Amino acid sequence: MDDDGELVRRMQAGDDEAFVMLVRRHQRGLLCLAHSVVGSRAVAEEVTQDTWMAVVRGIEKFEGRSSFKTWLYRVLINRAHSTMTRERRSGFPDDHLEEHFEEQFRQDGHWNTPPAAWSDDVDDAIVAAQLARRALDLLRRLPEAQRQIVYLHDVEHVSAHDIEGMLGISDGNQRVLLHRGRTRLRALLGAEMGTHR
Repeated sequence: MDDDGELVRRMQAGDDEAFVMLVRRHQRGLLCLAHSVVGSRAVAEEVTQDTWMAVVRGIEKFEGRSSFKTWLYRVLINRAHSTMTRERRSGFPDDHLEEHFEEQFRQDGHWNTPPAAWSDDVDDAIVAAQLARRALDLLRRLPEAQRQIVYLHDVEHVSAHDIEGMLGISDGNQRVLLHRGRTRLRALLGAEMGTHR
């Protein structure tokens, strides 16, 4: 399979099939990331469509200074933020959980006590898969910065370096947001499972 770079070069040369292949390769990830930012499937679809339109209009300007995926996700995040400015969405975690979250970290951003992996207690693969899907749903309840970091890092497996480029944040800040986002997500899952980790 051609890598993104080859498909981008073909697209820049006017190959419509290369564009179709890029859409097939990245559509699901873009839609999930958009949904995690805006909190609505319909708005996420709109943001994703706007992103692909921006790619069509701007592909000639892509110079390859970053990976195509980094550039593509950055375009989507910008579009999602513009959309969020117009349509503020709810879905942040409950205020009464904030104190619990803050207790999980030292001043330097590291865990006080690392949490046990919730999946270690799940012996039924079907239940584990259902919980994984639920975790994706619960991402909407995280604050925006944490939501983006957790999604990009844990779902899309984007490198820390690429996330820095996409979101314009330092490595240290990224690590703190990732830990806090994971802790919030764990607490929300734990509340649904009747456990407190």
